[in-house]
Parts: sequence; C-alpha cells; structure tokens
Amino acid sequence: MYLTSLTLSHFRSHKRAVVEVDHRPIAIWGPNGAGKTNLIEAVSLFSPGRGLRRASAQEMARRPEALGWKIRGDLVGVSGTHDLSFTSEGGAARQVRIDDKPASQVVLGRLARAVWLIPAMDRLWIEGAEGRRRFLDRMTLSFFPDHAQAALDYEKAMRERNRLLKDMVRDAHWYAALEAQMAESGAALHLNRRAAVARIMQAQAGAETAFPTAALELIQSEGSMPDTATDLRAALGESRARDLAAGRTLVGPHRTDLMGTFAAKEVPASECSTGEQKALLISLILANARALSQDEGEPPILLLDEVAAHLDAGRRAALFDEISALGAQAWMTGTGPELFAELGTRAQALVVTDEAGASVVSKPC
Repeated sequence: MYLTSLTLSHFRSHKRAVVEVDHRPIAIWGPNGAGKTNLIEAVSLFSPGRGLRRASAQEMARRPEALGWKIRGDLVGVSGTHDLSFTSEGGAARQVRIDDKPASQVVLGRLARAVWLIPAMDRLWIEGAEGRRRFLDRMTLSFFPDHAQAALDYEKAMRERNRLLKDMVRDAHWYAALEAQMAESGAALHLNRRAAVARIMQAQAGAETAFPTAALELIQSEGSMPDTATDLRAALGESRARDLAAGRTLVGPHRTDLMGTFAAKEVPASECSTGEQKALLISLILANARALSQDEGEPPILLLDEVAAHLDAGRRAALFDEISALGAQAWMTGTGPELFAELGTRAQALVVTDEAGASVVSKPC
C-alpha cells in the first residue's frame, strides 16, 4: 500500500503542494516549523479518524484565508489504484470521496491503513489512561475498520446515560435502552481490543528485531470488564446506584487501560528510561505494521515524525532495515539529511522549506 501522488490545497501551512513519489520510504527534511509534520498529517487523513494530531477540520485550514482545504492522492494497493480525496469547506467535517464517489470512514478503513508515531506519543506510558486508550483504539482500528463506529455508538449512549445520572433520574425504564446499546457496542469494543492486543503480541514474538518486545495487558481502573454484551448490560444495571452517587458511569470499556511491560526485563514501561520507552513504542508500531502486512497482504503506510532524531546510529539503521524489509512506504521527518544516511538509495527524499509564510515542498538537488 502506497501513495504515488499527493496534492494539498490550503492545508495548514501549505498553500499548494504537489508531490510525486513511488513505493519506497520517503525521507523528509527541513528546518523546524517549515511544515514537515503538516505534510504527513495530510497523509494520515488517508485512514479513518481525525489524523495524527486529532485536529478538527477547521483547525487544519490554512490561515488567515480559512477558505477550506482539499487533499487528494492516488493510492495503490492489493485492490488496485484508487483516487482518494478529502475536503472541508467552512470548517465543516471532512468529506471523503473514493474514485469520485462519496464514502464513509468505515469504507475508507477497509481500503487504506496508516500507522504512525509522533513525538507527542513519547509520554504514552507515563501520561493518563485516556492517552493509552486512544493509542490502543488506533491500533485496534487498523485491524477492525468498524471499531470507530462501535466507539461512537458507545460514547453517544454513555453521554445520554450520564445525563440521566447527573439529573438523578431513578426510573429504570429511562436506562434500559441506553444500557442495551452500551452493552452491545461496549462488548464489541472490548473484544476488538483484546484481539488487537493478541495480534500485536503475536507479531512481536514472531520476529527478531533490534527493538525490545513490549508485553501488553488490558486492565480496568476498577473491577473487571465483562466479556459479553449480556454480562455488561447486567453490570451496568447493578452499578446504577453507585453511578448515581458518582454522577457518571463507572463500568465499561471507557475504564480500560493499557499496561505495557519491557518483557525481557519484566519492568513496567512507565519505569523504563526515556530511551527504552521510545524503543518499546517503535517495537509496537513495527509489530502493528508487520501484523497488517501478514493479514492483509500489504503493509500499511507508516508515518514517523522526528523518529530518527531520538535514536543512535545503530538503532536508526535497525529501524530503516526493518522498514525496508516490510516493504512499507514510510514518510519520515527530520531536520537534516544526515539523519537518513543509513537508508542510502533505498529511500527517496523531499525537502520542506518556508517561503514568505508558506510551506514549499521540493526534491533535493
């Protein structure tokens, strides 16, 4: 799976950019603030969700014009070549078109997959559980395109239930339909997450790499997560009195956390050094890509923002070797070409500069 062309119009700092590439990894360099991350953020929108920054469509519009934005590209995969385009006008939600026909995020997820690692994720193991759930759900979504819809359905029903709880509504009839919806979508979320974690663990165990294996475990902040929709519905009913006192729902997949452990040392990831935490993250991203390649017959697009700057030369070379072995089109950013020296002719290059307040993308001379 790879892009052969990418066109941006009024997206972030890019007034207009036209990029032609092939299937090889792409080294992108330029000074800080030039627009490198904006470029790979555009590529991240070729998969379901809000992209690597989780920004709204309005936030992605170029300032000060705020005219709306458009992204289009040609995606090559096992199903052939497809023309994908994404637009937003007046701050409206992103509209997806595949081969010039409107498409849903679920359809997009069945066609295109992207996996990424950005500097903001470096604190994954030491920040709150919400960040780890987002990371977990992003991995899960790469395997199960309908996971996002299950999450939306669950969140919508839970918001309504929480509103009843805050208003101290005690009539069970008001809760029945909402809890049934939460049970169905919540059980689907939980099963998808468990399957994704198992697949990642399998992909790590089946490969020898220079990056350490991360043992993963799903835990609950309180109690345990019911395995079936029937059990979750019963648990919601039983917890209603406690939830009324708290003013919010205290049981369900929104209370799930992802525990990571440096397997070889049996040390929690949160207690590892900064370098070890980064290496564990890279290991998970590579395992995610490896598993998708095995399951789908093609690796996903990889987006690695400033990843080379935090690795020594040996680890950089190991990372580039693994990407090349996967055959993945990896879009990687850095401040200079020296960070990608170990790639040699296995990669193509783009340079991003700022000219009069607009990002300019070119190929090195």
